[in-house]
Amino acid sequence: MNEPSSLDRDAPRDAVTGLPAIDTVRGRIEDWLTQAAARGEAARVHTLLLGLRRFDAVNLAYGASAGDAALAEVGGRICRFAENELDGPWLVARGSGGNFLLAANEACSRERWQLFAEQLADLVSQSIPAAAGALRLSPRLALLRALADDTVESLLDRLGHTLGSRRLQGGRIAWADGESVLPGRTAAQLEADLLVAIDRDEIEILFQPQFDADDLLTGAEALARWRHPLLGRIGAAALFGVAERSDHVAPLSRHIARRALAAAKDWPPGLRLSLNVTPADLAAISYADTLLGIVHESGFPPDRLTLEVTEQVLLSDIHAAAKTLGRISAEGIRVALDDFGAGFCNFRYLKLLPLDYLKLDRSMVDGIEDDPRDLAVLRAIVAMARALSLKVIAEGIEDEAQRDLIVREGCDFYQGFLRAAPMSLDEFCQLAG
Repeated sequence: MNEPSSLDRDAPRDAVTGLPAIDTVRGRIEDWLTQAAARGEAARVHTLLLGLRRFDAVNLAYGASAGDAALAEVGGRICRFAENELDGPWLVARGSGGNFLLAANEACSRERWQLFAEQLADLVSQSIPAAAGALRLSPRLALLRALADDTVESLLDRLGHTLGSRRLQGGRIAWADGESVLPGRTAAQLEADLLVAIDRDEIEILFQPQFDADDLLTGAEALARWRHPLLGRIGAAALFGVAERSDHVAPLSRHIARRALAAAKDWPPGLRLSLNVTPADLAAISYADTLLGIVHESGFPPDRLTLEVTEQVLLSDIHAAAKTLGRISAEGIRVALDDFGAGFCNFRYLKLLPLDYLKLDRSMVDGIEDDPRDLAVLRAIVAMARALSLKVIAEGIEDEAQRDLIVREGCDFYQGFLRAAPMSLDEFCQLAG
């Protein structure tokens, strides 16, 4: 299952983004290469170096503080995308200037790694709100899969050289092994593949268990994965990216909801199911009717269902979203504001939306054990949630110290690799007993 590679609590961090220092990732790559060699196996290490073109101009145009905020946002986007898309251990670090290094240790085809890079480049290219207007960044990526005789120095040297050359030659993605960018699956082919993926039962539903402060299982978040016959596993972010381009979000969302609700119908009483809502879902006038119809058809109790909405989902029309969610909430379905703290935390959402939960982004949990400011922010959010009668869910809990701290500070629920990674329905049913 997908898991970020664990780090020592005292591992050095980049002051701007909070990401691990580049030397930390170098050391982890070296460990992966050494372990593979000791087992007599081919290394499965995949790396990419992402650079932001002309980032110095961003600082000049918007100011250093806006530039730092943009770097932090890019780092967060890379981490969230990796969490959704990668199966094995991974780490992200910030290098010099606008450079970011991502390393993963998992079996992955060349075509799949290139698709991952293309989708990541699209994500980083999306505009970032700033005080002086929307800020748009232009990423360039160098990709590499480790060979048998590679060292961490040779990997990083080739990545850096390729990225530098790519900046001069133009283009967005280049392989550091000297080969051309693969034609792979074109966007049109992927869109065509998705149109038949549902009928071929290629869309898999995994369940991320959630626990209360006493470590009791309370339910799970449903996560979609695409088992592509040629490219292998494609995570939710890339899956919905393809669906959006092919205008196929609504059928995909309906399919995921039906599958997840059908699976959860036979869970032990009291366990809750959480479903994610996309911008296209909430923009549809008929979304409330469609969702309520699927819920009633499934037989799953509406009062055990939670919809998770992110700030991105709400950007287009907050008042229309509030009206739609209000109708859904009136049927007993609860609403969670997901990834709280990862975006710009518009507090109008807390006033206008029928919310039941605040779900903290993992970035709000990282560092709380060691940084008094991070802990102070967590305490302020929990206090605000209490004043608004909202429950707090923490995600990304990876060790006992984090778990103990968020419980002590008043978080009601949590999820993360400390207790369980996303799992199949059968595995979840075994966990639920």
